[in-house]
Amino acid sequence: MKLRRSIIFLSFITTLITISSSAQINSPTKVNNIDFSKITQEQIDHLGITDINHLSAASKRALMWPTDLGNDWFVEFSNLSPLKGDLAYEEGVVRRDPSAIIKENGKFYVWYSKSTGPTQGFGGDVENDKVFPWDRCDIWYATSKDGETWKEEGLAVPRGKAGAYDDRSVFTVEIMKHEDKYYLCYQTVKSPYTVRVKNQIGLAWSNSPDGPWTKSKEPILSPADNGIWKGEKQDRFAVERKGDFDSHKVHDPCIIPYNGKFHLYYKGEQMGEEITFGGRQIRHGLAIADKPEGPYIKSPYNPISNSGHEICVWPYNGGIAALITTDGPEKNTIQWAPDGINFEIMSVIPGVSAHAIGLNRTSDNEKEPTEILRWGLSHIYNSWNYQSIMSYTSKTKKQHRAKGE
Repeated sequence: MKLRRSIIFLSFITTLITISSSAQINSPTKVNNIDFSKITQEQIDHLGITDINHLSAASKRALMWPTDLGNDWFVEFSNLSPLKGDLAYEEGVVRRDPSAIIKENGKFYVWYSKSTGPTQGFGGDVENDKVFPWDRCDIWYATSKDGETWKEEGLAVPRGKAGAYDDRSVFTVEIMKHEDKYYLCYQTVKSPYTVRVKNQIGLAWSNSPDGPWTKSKEPILSPADNGIWKGEKQDRFAVERKGDFDSHKVHDPCIIPYNGKFHLYYKGEQMGEEITFGGRQIRHGLAIADKPEGPYIKSPYNPISNSGHEICVWPYNGGIAALITTDGPEKNTIQWAPDGINFEIMSVIPGVSAHAIGLNRTSDNEKEPTEILRWGLSHIYNSWNYQSIMSYTSKTKKQHRAKGE
């Protein structure tokens, strides 16, 4: 399969916008600024184009698609299924944001955010209330022999002591194993949890998946510091300068060993976040280090996506693949970057039932592009106050057939 290609069928900001919609033949082989010397009659027939002298904007974009565009990256997700044992829904308890699944000592392991009690929001005493379900969380872990019935093993990484950068909450965790050592990266919040608070990313490491875990004394990644709030009121939409795409928060970290380096993929939220034609203005970024503990240097190519929410990335065919969901003009796409930076759309998929996906990293992710998505974990909102962890499956789809066909 030719993967190193340019796919722009969902890129709404391209040079095609400047192409005149009027039909004019510029040369014997050039029509509407499309070079037909490079386009075959088979392509034209495949796209159902009737008259090359009258091309809509959609047809112009379609003619720029790669000729070998297939459906190897197209998947459909199942509905979520409840888990058994200690990870079954429990009233009064929040369990959410499952990490990837790894298998050690004959058991599956997963880490997750855990808190208790309802959410009060930002309308009361933010010093003492719980403003989000992921507020006042610690990181716990569970094990399973079959991936369905889970045993909660206990606390893995707690919040820090008063005054520490992670004293309010540690949550949205991801696991990486490298050279017989285990690393957990996660979001952190320092109290008080206001609407202008700047989330950071922390790291913990251990010689065993069961701990004990040693936490980094300082965050390994922080938001850009070039935005300027307007006024003193706690209004996150009042800004004098928005700053970089990650000027407010860095979220959802995931570290992947890649080409002798360590790629930290993360979600960025900008100060004064806006609603665009694709929803919330959320983008992903990349920071790179020579060793797992850092220091991590943000890529000059950031942001590396214009869409997405939770980070869901995996190695494939020498590059990095990503599932982009929820927000932005390219949501519900699977993308791939041959260099881990320059992501291209490989498929557009139906709405994804799974959220904050915990990938099954025990799978053979090189078997096919989406093999790693066949089974994994997700969280679900049982209510605004309480969430639980469930499982999902997915399948490839090669053809569409009618019932009984």
